[in-house]
Amino acid sequence: MYPKGNLTIAASHGQLEAILKEPTGEIRGVALVCHPHPLGQGTMHNKVVYRAAAGLLDAGLVALRFNFRGVGASSGEHDDGNGEKDDVKDALAYLSKNYPNQEITLAGFSFGSRVGGEVALDDKRVVRLISIGTPVDKYDFSYLKNCRKPILFVHGDEDEFGSLENLNALVTQIAENTDAKLIVFQNCGHFFDNHLEQLKNAIYDWTLEKISE
Repeated sequence: MYPKGNLTIAASHGQLEAILKEPTGEIRGVALVCHPHPLGQGTMHNKVVYRAAAGLLDAGLVALRFNFRGVGASSGEHDDGNGEKDDVKDALAYLSKNYPNQEITLAGFSFGSRVGGEVALDDKRVVRLISIGTPVDKYDFSYLKNCRKPILFVHGDEDEFGSLENLNALVTQIAENTDAKLIVFQNCGHFFDNHLEQLKNAIYDWTLEKISE
């Protein structure tokens, strides 16, 4: 049984269950982390999501992770990624209201990268993106060709849902317009087994570099 969230965020369908953590020192920004596919048992407690949030927190960012509609104590029902975009918007609105004037970093794992990334692309409050285990073989990520924000991709060379060849092609296109970085772990699948600490450190290093620029 997963622990309950420490926060409830108002949503169009009722509420989103969330966990918010603040850094012990100076707040240097805020971050939203979106979890993988709910129908694949994805939740805000997913080990990749947890490590991503921890890396962002260590870099000095307030880290918010939440359950999409129909997951855990979040109300509503799964909506194939459509309504989930509204969930992302509601979570971003919460961060913007409670931490005004703070830059927002959006990170998403798998399904969370697809849904969160599209929302973040057009939201001026989000200044940078992190896409983890980008499932380029499962979803259409062509919208990222219009990305003008710094973006980090973290991927395993044996990812079951995104071939390195296809992801490299996408990153190359994005890099023509913005700062796009790809970090690849060897002998690593979609869920980053045995690479979770490396994942956390990669996110920490990149985020710290960007907020220090």
